[in-house]
Parts: sequence; structure tokens; C-alpha cells
Amino acid sequence: MDLSTFWFCVLGFLLAGYAVLDGYDLGVGILHPIAKTDEERRILMNSIGPLWDGNEVWLVAFGASFFAAFPDAYAAVFSGFYAPFMLLLPALVLRAASLEFRGKRPSLEWRRFWDRAFFGSSALAALLFGVAAGNLVAGVPVDSERLIACGVGELLRPFPLLSGILTLCLFAMHGACYLCLKTEGGLQARCHVWRKRFVLAFMVLFMAALASLAAHEASAASHMRERPFLWAFAAGGVLIAAGALRAARSGRGGRAFAGSCIIVVLTVALFCGLLYPDLAPSSLDEAWSLDAWNSASSQTTLRLMAAIALVGIPLAVAYSIFMHLVFRGKVELDQTSY
Repeated sequence: MDLSTFWFCVLGFLLAGYAVLDGYDLGVGILHPIAKTDEERRILMNSIGPLWDGNEVWLVAFGASFFAAFPDAYAAVFSGFYAPFMLLLPALVLRAASLEFRGKRPSLEWRRFWDRAFFGSSALAALLFGVAAGNLVAGVPVDSERLIACGVGELLRPFPLLSGILTLCLFAMHGACYLCLKTEGGLQARCHVWRKRFVLAFMVLFMAALASLAAHEASAASHMRERPFLWAFAAGGVLIAAGALRAARSGRGGRAFAGSCIIVVLTVALFCGLLYPDLAPSSLDEAWSLDAWNSASSQTTLRLMAAIALVGIPLAVAYSIFMHLVFRGKVELDQTSY
């Protein structure tokens, strides 16, 4: 494996790690309105309270690695998607602020404001991630100068919008599976109901997205034909979703959550497989696409970064596992809780 391909795989791994870990955080925010009392809302926030900031580090690591390994593609994507990223940043900031500020005052209106902010910022972030991914799979207008010039309207095409709604459902499903492990009583029963609904919604939207790819996105369709393993990822996602639904109905929350983690990983793997070797495929001319070789840093830089990654990534994985072991079990509220 050459270093450019190695770093493409590292980016895929970091993206999958972020989607699995912060995905259920965003899902909890999307499901926050199902809580009926102030205590239930606190339980939902405290289910991710000790973990969300550590989970978000994976996004920072992804961005830093993308910048260092593929600076040309990074510059083109972040400038071309400037408006969505300027919406994503305040959404992530507002989600963090909601967690920290909601409990600072007993005022009902104060708490309602932050509850709405928590839900809205989580849903918006999930939607924007999906829209960005959908645009990359469908192709973006990279020109001969390696620039992406498109307005907001051009980014809101049918397939990217479908991809955004799919991502929102995926994270909501993942969050519901997580909450079933962290809650009890009536709140847990409602989480079970929403978990089943979002598993079904994900399956329908996932198959609709595959059909749309095959029918309308020529580049992605050709990758699906050339790489049969992508169909295995797609079929695996649907089958495991069905298994997660069955596990949910039988009350096996741990299996359902493990299934949702695998579904998220397979979805990210399918996304990466549809792109490779491109990082920003051009919808204007394939020769202008930014890929893992023509946008990469020098071999010396990639080699040095590889040595750092081989040490840093296992430490990050170990830290995430340790944190989830420390804070496993049902949520219990006390004076230090949100």
C-alpha cells in the first residue's frame, strides 16, 4: 500500500470513529424532544455528558489529518463548502453550549431555549454532514484550477438532500440504541419505540439512496459495478439493520447497539469506497478531480505523519474504550449532573 492510499484509509478510519462515537451524541440530541419531564431531559443530556467532548476529538483529528495529508483537496473542499461549514461550526458550538448552560438557571424559559438549541443544533449538524457526503459522492464542480465554485443552491440537489436525511435517521437510530442502554422505565420504553421507527426509516432511505445512485449518479454507479465488495457493504448494512430491529424487539439492547455501530461503520465504508481514489470528484471533467495522489503532501510528510498516526490512533482508541467502560451503566443524577 502506498502512503497516499494509507492516508486515505486513515481518514476513513477517523471518519468512522467519529460517526460511531459522536453519531450517538447527535442522535441523543435529535431524540431529546421525546423526554417529557425536566428529569428525563437531564437524563438524556447526562447520558452523553461525560463523553461528548472526547468523542468530538475524532472530528478534530480527521480535519487535521485531512489538512496535513491532502492540503489541495482540503483547501478546495473547505472553500467550496464554505456556507455549509459556516453553519456546521455554530451548530457544534451551540450543542456544547446547550449541555453546559441549560442547568445554570432554574427558569423554565431558560431551559426550554437550551432544549430547543440542543435539538436544533444536533439535527442541523447531522443533516449538514450528510449533505456534504452526498455532494462528494455525486461529484462537485472542481475546475481546471482545482477550485470548487458553487452556490448553496447547487449543493442542495436531490441526492445530497436524500443523503442528509439518511444521515439524520442513521444518527437518530444510533442514539436511540444507545439510550436504550442508558435509561430505564417509561423513558426507555419510548426510546425502544423510536429505535424501531428509525431503524425502519433508515432501511427505507438507505435502499432509496442506493437506487438513486444506480439510476442518476454515473460515477458512483460505475464504482459499484467495478467494486463488488461495495454491494457487500450495502447488503450488510440492510441485513444488520434488520438484525438490530429483531434484537430491539426481543429486548437485547446490547446487541442492538452493537448492530447500530456496525451499520454506521459499513455506511462510512460504503461512502469511502464510492469515492476512492477521489477526495473531491469533479462533475465537470474527471481529469480535474482531486484524488489521493494529485492532492497529497510530500512523501516525507506522509511518512512522518504515518509514524505519528501508528502511535496516536491506538492511544485514541484505547482512551475511548476506557472512557466508555468507566461511564457504562444506567444514568444516575446527582448534584454534579447537568
